[in-house]
Amino acid sequence: MSRATAQILITCFGLGMGACTQFPDLDSTQTAEIDAAAYPALVPLEPLLAQAQTTGPDPVQTQGALDARLSALRARANGLRGTVLTNAEKERLRAGLR
Repeated sequence: MSRATAQILITCFGLGMGACTQFPDLDSTQTAEIDAAAYPALVPLEPLLAQAQTTGPDPVQTQGALDARLSALRARANGLRGTVLTNAEKERLRAGLR
């Protein structure tokens, strides 16, 4: 049996076992307050969509922040590129390996 076939069989078995579970009783979760509550008012969708599209971060400010972070990360990377050991330490290690 190939690995793909085994994975398909295991997935089908898991889904089949999940389908055998008892559905929870949701009728008991509804209270009298929910039954007595007023239906929410329906509002036009266009003003909500317009408001959602106009809000958000300023692209110029975001680009400036990203450029500053990029510069800082590049400077940090350049600082980490240097040698870790001094020449004396390197010679001491080479002598220890001989």
